[in-house]
Amino acid sequence: MTGRTFRMRRLRRGAPALSARGRGAQPKVVALGGGMGLSASLAALRRITGDLTAVVTVADDGGSSGRLREELGVLPPGDLRKALAALCGDDDWGQTWARVIQHRFQSQGELHEHAVGNLLIVALWEQLGDHVQALDLVGKLLGAHGRVLPMSAVPLELQALVRGHDPARPDEVDTVRGQATVALTRGEVQSVHVVPHDPPAVPEAVAAVMDADWVVLGPGSWFSSVIPHLLVPELLDALVETKARRVLSLNLAPQPGETDGFSPQRHLEVLGRHAPKLALDVVLADEAAVPDCESLADAAKRFGAAVELAPVAAPDSSPVHDPELLAAAYDRIFRMHGRIGPWR
Repeated sequence: MTGRTFRMRRLRRGAPALSARGRGAQPKVVALGGGMGLSASLAALRRITGDLTAVVTVADDGGSSGRLREELGVLPPGDLRKALAALCGDDDWGQTWARVIQHRFQSQGELHEHAVGNLLIVALWEQLGDHVQALDLVGKLLGAHGRVLPMSAVPLELQALVRGHDPARPDEVDTVRGQATVALTRGEVQSVHVVPHDPPAVPEAVAAVMDADWVVLGPGSWFSSVIPHLLVPELLDALVETKARRVLSLNLAPQPGETDGFSPQRHLEVLGRHAPKLALDVVLADEAAVPDCESLADAAKRFGAAVELAPVAAPDSSPVHDPELLAAAYDRIFRMHGRIGPWR
């Protein structure tokens, strides 16, 4: 791309991000992902904007979600539940409900390991017959600081081409089926796709991306939570065509299994192979997780993006994002890279 200055900037540790309350007009932000990575972004973003939408993967086939999906034919509710919990406030009401919907039953029967929130979401889907209306109602009950939407209206099966999935045949490429299996594969994931191959996007999710000021992709399980959004044609078209700025938030460490041994720049390379028309404005990374800054800058340049380095890891050095530090990094990125908008 022409006309852009490519750079790598270090965002220094500074004052915490401003609260979303009392800031007047705020940026419209859409965050895409699934699982704990999306939860980390949402826990940060709800601190800096009150206009926040999560668009969540629907390919989970393990645990409570997988059992409900198989038995009732519904969308897997688990990642949607985690996103709702991450949007709960820090007051007693929000934290109580976050704990309730995350609570898992422990028994010797059929309820064992089912999450309360999964059952609540599925019950409302059956009562209302509308995925979006039901999730909006759960969000209202929880006092969620944002909206949660599924990326597709049908449950998806994730499939991956994996080299060396069978250790006895390290050079052979096999098709591995199911998000839970892909996430834990010991082989090298070459590419992923979803079944059905042309799944319908939820219209509200497409509209949110098109209307956003900022779209945040990642962090999270790269092949099973981040890239699947690029495999829904209508959603990918929206991500390519939106006038929003786009920020990609990298993981703090490779994920054992699906991205074991990946460098930060390799994460970008595989993203580009799945969505060659996608442009980015900013790639956010923790400096301690980037051993080769120049190679990351070169990889980001292919997307038209600048690299921003910021301290976003938890102080205990675990590969977990600190919500306050991540919020501060997002806040500074929105201010430095955003087009002139009413929140400024």
